[in-house]
Amino acid sequence: MKMANLESLLHDGLRDIYYAEKKIMKALPKMIRAAQSTDLQAAFDKHLTETEQQVERLQQVFELMGKRAQAKTCPAIDGILEEGEEVMETYKGSPALDAGLVAAAQAGEHYEMARYGTLCAWASVLGMDDAADLLQQTLVEETATDEALSSLADASINSAAILQAA
Repeated sequence: MKMANLESLLHDGLRDIYYAEKKIMKALPKMIRAAQSTDLQAAFDKHLTETEQQVERLQQVFELMGKRAQAKTCPAIDGILEEGEEVMETYKGSPALDAGLVAAAQAGEHYEMARYGTLCAWASVLGMDDAADLLQQTLVEETATDEALSSLADASINSAAILQAA
């Protein structure tokens, strides 16, 4: 049996986030269709394009490690996406739907930010600078998406849900 080390832990984490990104890529079109705000639809659409690029970057990291790009089931992202599905079902047609979609999307972003931060650190410690750079690019995008969603929620989504409910 091969001894587990930081490099194998990095590989395992990459497989986890690869699964997560691919699942998010499948979930975003449904979220785009469900969103009532055109600004939120545009934000989700932009993130879908970014997610496709992030999957490509992960494939490059696997290549740099000399590994095949292979996903590993991530129960955490499955749970987060399941909660998002519940929001879409429960609040369909409700003024609170978009606020719930933002919250669900941010739960995913926060998971991704935590994973990418760790993977960047591990790649750096292992001297895998090219891999760390690719992972850092994605971390920056995930952070920007989270901030954009917060701004959108603060600027219009949350208040629209309150005003329409009154």
